[in-house]
Amino acid sequence: MSRQTNKLSATAVKTAKPRNKTFKMTDGGGLYLEVSPSGSKYWRMKYRHAGKEKRLAIGVYPGTSLVAAREVRDEAKRQLAQGIDPSAAKRIARQQGEEAAANTFMAVAVEWLEKVHQHDVVPAHYQRNKRRLERDAFPTIGKRPISEITPPELLDCLRRIEERGHIETAHRVKTLCGQVFRYGISTGRVERDPVPDLRGALRPHKTKHYAAVTDPKEVVGLLRAIEGYGGQPVTIAALKLAPLVFTRPGELRQALWTDIDLKEATWTFRASKTGQAHIVPLPTQAVAILRDLHGLTGRAEYVFPGIRSIKRPMSNNTIKAALDRMGFKGEMTAHGFRAMARTILAERLNYPEHYIEQQLAHAVKDSNGHAYNRTSHLEQRREMLQSWADYLDALRDGADNVVPIRAGA
Repeated sequence: MSRQTNKLSATAVKTAKPRNKTFKMTDGGGLYLEVSPSGSKYWRMKYRHAGKEKRLAIGVYPGTSLVAAREVRDEAKRQLAQGIDPSAAKRIARQQGEEAAANTFMAVAVEWLEKVHQHDVVPAHYQRNKRRLERDAFPTIGKRPISEITPPELLDCLRRIEERGHIETAHRVKTLCGQVFRYGISTGRVERDPVPDLRGALRPHKTKHYAAVTDPKEVVGLLRAIEGYGGQPVTIAALKLAPLVFTRPGELRQALWTDIDLKEATWTFRASKTGQAHIVPLPTQAVAILRDLHGLTGRAEYVFPGIRSIKRPMSNNTIKAALDRMGFKGEMTAHGFRAMARTILAERLNYPEHYIEQQLAHAVKDSNGHAYNRTSHLEQRREMLQSWADYLDALRDGADNVVPIRAGA
């Protein structure tokens, strides 16, 4: 005759009062409720496996109800009938659950962001990419095991971005996902990257070129407008420096005094796109502008602090707004100074393209495929920037037939 099971009632479990010592309330089939002096109630099951008596921890009441505890007991009985130890099976299931949680796309992406990406790029670029993944990838594929994500599933994620009209963002998120998958491959969480399978699946992104003045005749008017601009002194200094150094607008407005060595005439920082250390040799005209500005903002952290707070850099719209007020709306942007320098240095001043690209802080490699470091061709670039500054001065001052003489030419 089989032993009686299901002896307890839900009411008896609920109303069980604590005693001076821990006591048990048996339900049968090895299941019992253990009530401690503190009033805590634990479901456990006593069983025998391989000749040894063991205990299976089932759960805490009321989180685990009487019905739920009985279901666990019955499943444990079935496992025992198959020669399986319920405690070992529970431990394996827990480990598998922990591994699954650690191997979701979100978990792998966060690990890649923290261990790899933030050390490869500047903080602002890292934060932008982190937000892209959080906003556009995690809500749809974040909780999925990375090894189970298929090309159609990833495409659906990217199409949602595309349908909002954010074509460029969709392509950027696709690139980021590829980096996460490749990190997952290297750490043994996934066997392949599905991103290459999506080649041609998204609408092509049309590159938007920044408005820029590149004709020397038009540059004359721009330089004279800057010279006569009557705005804030910090804005004027930024406008005058922008064409001389042609860094990215964010790099200019976030310039730090600690990165500038006026004695050595150098400005050293990490390029915002590549995260690589970069040196800008400062022509004498740039040094003069910075020396004058130092008397005004030298005690601040930023070379070009904001109007409302010196603890923050100049607004990213300040230079554009000034150019618009000068009559160059739609014709010139803060980023346009880069295109202006690149075009004229190559086409009019005949400087080697790799010197220009290095100075633009682009990812340039030598003939052996190695990336140039920050000091590569530093003296040549110093001569180039001085020649460029002298050329701009001559244009602004109205010299006829401006033909700069390059050192060593």
